[in-house]
Amino acid sequence: MNRRLRVVVADDHEIWRSGLRADLGDDFVVVAEAPDAPEAIRAVRREVPDLVLCDLNMPGGGGLAVVRAVAEVAPVVILTVSEAERDLLDTVAAGAVGYLLKSTRSADLEAALRLAAEGEPVFSPQLAALLIGEFRRLASHEPTGATGEDPRGAATTPLSPREREVLGLVARGRTYKQVGAELFISPKTVENHVRNTMAKLHLSRRNELIRWAVDHGID
Repeated sequence: MNRRLRVVVADDHEIWRSGLRADLGDDFVVVAEAPDAPEAIRAVRREVPDLVLCDLNMPGGGGLAVVRAVAEVAPVVILTVSEAERDLLDTVAAGAVGYLLKSTRSADLEAALRLAAEGEPVFSPQLAALLIGEFRRLASHEPTGATGEDPRGAATTPLSPREREVLGLVARGRTYKQVGAELFISPKTVENHVRNTMAKLHLSRRNELIRWAVDHGID
């Protein structure tokens, strides 16, 4: 049986927080709630939860301030009504592991949050497409390619064919289990490939790895 995930919920609307608690069900336990960014940051540092669910627009700096302050403490997922490209890109760049619309169905939300608690990037489908499109546009203006050379001309450690294959599937949003099934390897082997790739590229977060993959045409 899956363990219950400890969650901090931050939203300036008490009715929304109450509804979210009901939607999360018995697999999640809300250990703290906050109506603004400063209180959310204090709660996360105090509780060190498995996951932080945070509205984008709140008093005290909003979800972006929360992500910047506690992304190293716990995975942060933004739950918002905003589909603005700038909001999405800013929170991802700050370190959020997910960006979901408040219209997400309860069953889909629960599944996404479990993945996010494990460090998997999660995005509402229409926003994931927007994110990849933007990163491709950025990559088209950078002097980088899939050859293993960075913008300063310094060679990086080349990825093996298998690492590139795994990275391409992860960049398309596949879970370790899905990647393993597609490549006929175990999820643990997939995780090892991802860890090795991140070490070679000197990256610390999976969302950074996905951005690198998209920037270098690996998708």
